[in-house]
Amino acid sequence: MSNYSIRDLEQLSGIKAHTLRIWEQRYQFIIPKRTETNIRYYDDKDLKLVLNIALLKDNGFKISKIAGMSDEDMLNEVLRLTERNLRYPDQIHALTLAMIDLDEDRFEKIMSTNILKLGFESTMINVIYPFLSKIGVLWQTGSINPSQEHFITNLIRQKLIVAIDGQFVSNAESQHKYLLYLPEGELHEITLLFLCYLIKARHNKVIYLGQNLPFEDLVSVNNVHRPDFILTIFTTSPSSDQVEDYMDKLSKTFKDTQILLSGYQVIGQNLKTPDNIKIFARIDHIVQFVENNKLQKVSSN
Repeated sequence: MSNYSIRDLEQLSGIKAHTLRIWEQRYQFIIPKRTETNIRYYDDKDLKLVLNIALLKDNGFKISKIAGMSDEDMLNEVLRLTERNLRYPDQIHALTLAMIDLDEDRFEKIMSTNILKLGFESTMINVIYPFLSKIGVLWQTGSINPSQEHFITNLIRQKLIVAIDGQFVSNAESQHKYLLYLPEGELHEITLLFLCYLIKARHNKVIYLGQNLPFEDLVSVNNVHRPDFILTIFTTSPSSDQVEDYMDKLSKTFKDTQILLSGYQVIGQNLKTPDNIKIFARIDHIVQFVENNKLQKVSSN
C-alpha cells in the first residue's frame, strides 16, 4: 500500500488541496492518517475516494450529494459513467483506479471500450499518454508503489506489441526505412514502441532494436540495413553532461543518415544540434514529419 501527501491527491485528482481540507472539515470524509511524528498522509483507499469524487463532480454531481452516498453507490455510479461516457479525464481516472487496485480485468475493459470507440491511436494519444504523464510525477517522487507502476506499464506495453504485430509492411510497399532504438542505460520503452506502431501504420519499414542498446551494436545493424532515418529517445540516458557528446558521435558515425531525437534530455535544452539531427518536442510532430516524408516520396515518384 502506498502513502500519499495532499499534494499527491491534488495532482492525481485535479482537486485543490485547499478544497480537500474544506471537505474534510465540512463533510468528515477524506480524513488523513498521521505518522508517529504527526505528519498527515493518505492511503490507497483515500486516493480512490478522491478520484471517484472528482469524477462524479466533473459529471455534474454536487459535493453535498456525493457526501451522502455510500461507498457502494459511489462505485456503481463511477462504473456507470466510465462505461458510458468516454470523456478523456474520466477514462484517465478509471485507469488510475485500475492501477491502484492492480486490476487487470478493469484495465482490459477500459482499453477495449476506448479502442472500439476511438481507435487505438486516439486512445494512446488522448488517454494513455496523459495518464502516464500524470503518474510519472508521482513515480519520480516515490509516491507510487513500484509494483503499481510496473503493473500498468507492462499491460500497456503488451497492448502496443499486439498492435505493432498487426501492422505488417513488406519491403515492396514500404515508403522509408526507420531504425528505432534506445541508447545504453535507457529503459523507458513505451514511447518508442508507440512510435514503432505509428511509423509502421503509415507504411514504413521499421527495424526495432529496443532498449539499452550498445553503440557498437547500433553501428553493426545500421551497416546491414542502411535505414533512411535513425530515431531514438533520451529520457534519462545519456546524462545531461554527456548528451551533446553522444549527439556528435551519432552525427559523425551516421553522417549520411537523418537522425530524429526526442526526450527529456534534449527537449528545450538549448543544445548545439548537428545538421543531420532533428529534435522533436512532441509525438505528433514526429508523426507529421513521417507523413510529410511519405508525401514527398509519393510526389517524387
